[in-house]
Amino acid sequence: MESKDEKYLILEQYRIYSDAKEKFIERQFATNRFYLVINIIMLIAIYILNVLTPQYTPIIILSVIGFAMTMMWWMNIDSYQTLIKVKYAKVLEYLETKLPEQPYHKEFVDYAEMKKKNNLIVFGDFQKYLTLAIALVYVVFFANSITNMIKYQIM
Repeated sequence: MESKDEKYLILEQYRIYSDAKEKFIERQFATNRFYLVINIIMLIAIYILNVLTPQYTPIIILSVIGFAMTMMWWMNIDSYQTLIKVKYAKVLEYLETKLPEQPYHKEFVDYAEMKKKNNLIVFGDFQKYLTLAIALVYVVFFANSITNMIKYQIM
């Protein structure tokens, strides 16, 4: 049987790890905002260039940079999700086995049940779909510029 001091230490570790997880999630949201703002600026710049100039090279270059940046965003989302699941959730669930209540475990069970019934839109999945949609826009601008460049060079 664990003493009061041991239980207190476990609870303190649990609190510290729980706070760290929340800060990590906040950092993930800040990172996503950064990528979203940069992509919006890039897409606006590409659109303006597309409308105002007959030059296709800047659009092609910005499209390639934007696509690469979007793929980095995708990898970043994936990394954050993996770290949250493995590093934080597993450790918190382990610490909960030593506590009288297990709120994270209960939340995870409820979450998994709702996801199984398709009653839940997962924000992480939405983020990934958004990055794919933005990447597709870059591909369209790139392909359109290449097509126009080839078309006007042949004539």
